[in-house]
Amino acid sequence: MKYLKFKQVFYRLYYKFKKPSVGLETGEVTQFNNWQWTGPSLNATSILGPNKVIFLNKEAVIESQSDWNTPEQTKLWLYNLHYFDDLCAIDYQSREQLHYDFINRWIDENPPCLGNGWEPYPLSLRLVNWVKWFSQKENTDVKYLSSIAQQSDALMQQLEYHILGNHLFANAKALTFVGAFLKDEIADKFVVTGLKILDKEVNEQFLGDGAHFELSPMYHCILLWDLLELIDLGITSKNKYIEPRLPLWKGIAEKALTWLETMNHPDGDVSFFNDAAIGIAHKPAHIFEYAKKLGIVWQPCKVGLTVNKASGYSRVNQAQYSLIFDHANVGPDYLPGHAHADTLSFEMSVGNERVFVNSGTSLYGVSAERLRQRETAAHNTVEIGGESSSEVWSGFRVARRAYAKLLTVKQEADKVTLVARHNGYSRFKPKVIHTRAITSNPSYCQIEDSLSCKANACYYLHLHPKINANVLDNYTVELNLMSGKRVLFTSEQPIKLVPSTYHPEFGVSIESNKIQIPFSTAKLVTRIEF
Repeated sequence: MKYLKFKQVFYRLYYKFKKPSVGLETGEVTQFNNWQWTGPSLNATSILGPNKVIFLNKEAVIESQSDWNTPEQTKLWLYNLHYFDDLCAIDYQSREQLHYDFINRWIDENPPCLGNGWEPYPLSLRLVNWVKWFSQKENTDVKYLSSIAQQSDALMQQLEYHILGNHLFANAKALTFVGAFLKDEIADKFVVTGLKILDKEVNEQFLGDGAHFELSPMYHCILLWDLLELIDLGITSKNKYIEPRLPLWKGIAEKALTWLETMNHPDGDVSFFNDAAIGIAHKPAHIFEYAKKLGIVWQPCKVGLTVNKASGYSRVNQAQYSLIFDHANVGPDYLPGHAHADTLSFEMSVGNERVFVNSGTSLYGVSAERLRQRETAAHNTVEIGGESSSEVWSGFRVARRAYAKLLTVKQEADKVTLVARHNGYSRFKPKVIHTRAITSNPSYCQIEDSLSCKANACYYLHLHPKINANVLDNYTVELNLMSGKRVLFTSEQPIKLVPSTYHPEFGVSIESNKIQIPFSTAKLVTRIEF
């Protein structure tokens, strides 16, 4: 509680008593601006037929009104049902009547302010999708325009000040889209409110090095895409309120694109730090392509060493491999909902193949598995006393958390040294400070983990499922890659190779292996040789 902003506490209490209420007072909206959305439509098809849908790799049938809020599905799955992302799917133009049918069903079967669909986050995503879709129609019936206005009115009454972060950004984006689409006084009310929020949030949520401040590569992609769509909206709609903000937004997008490059693996997808998975946000390649279409130019990722000081991630590119090192805090103190206890973890690719990976994210909600995926042992770092470096709990909570500091950055020709430490275990008696030194050159990468005093510790190192691991002896594991390359991992302490699971997408769990090295000494040195 002590980390929360007063605004978060106030609105959490306020919304318990003040519920949104919309009705005829919104009035009939009959006019809209004549511009047509031409941005990319890249979502996967999720409405498969008149009643059949698929979200998070799980199919279901939506036959009755109750199915929109069925307890048989998870909250996240139901949210996706109400997003209407299919209106911007790759093949959306061939299914116009199906979309009209689903929109009509949603209006008829989801009365105002009841159910998941009227919560602010799904409201926000759906409004953007509806605006983009209806902007491409020559005529839009008053029924749909009025529904958009009514939903926006409901959103205005429950802006997510109790959460902040990406949720509030999504609220503001939705109001800006609606305000640019509708006409007259009601439109001005929406766009002015949305932009007032964005004026503050854009500067706060994107850090000096371009990273989104929640420090999840997946959410960075989502928020960067949101920013690009807002830029596109300003260009397309020529809205008098939006256009003056375009130079600032483009400048922030440039840095955000550079940061994204540093956090991608050579296979083109994001790394798995904090809540991150493939298939939720658009692929980085599509983001870069969209930015080019909008005329945005950014600095490419450096060869060799890149240090993102504001966010706390460094990247090392060697001839045979690349490594991403996490010396970041868990995120903004008042918003650690998507944080994992992954401080001082790293990921590594050899060539274009992922080799050492954090275990990923396959689900939200409150469950033992959700908690396990957030804990230190699910990441490539050191756990002490069987506890995580940051006290993750529930589905989106963190109590005492690790604070990290980058101590040394040194580059000499093709040799790079990075040293960082964190105080997440200073709550122990005696206090334990974990320091990790990474020394990288073209032929090997050495990792030295030092503890300020002896403790019962365990170093975990998760292998990508496609890696074939062969234990040569107690101190050496041979890793055979799909490309035929061979990597040796050696340790000063005995190595265990144990079963694990890998979660590259929501709803996906793949059998894998992890290296496990228990140690009670004050220092552990391991080496990866190429």
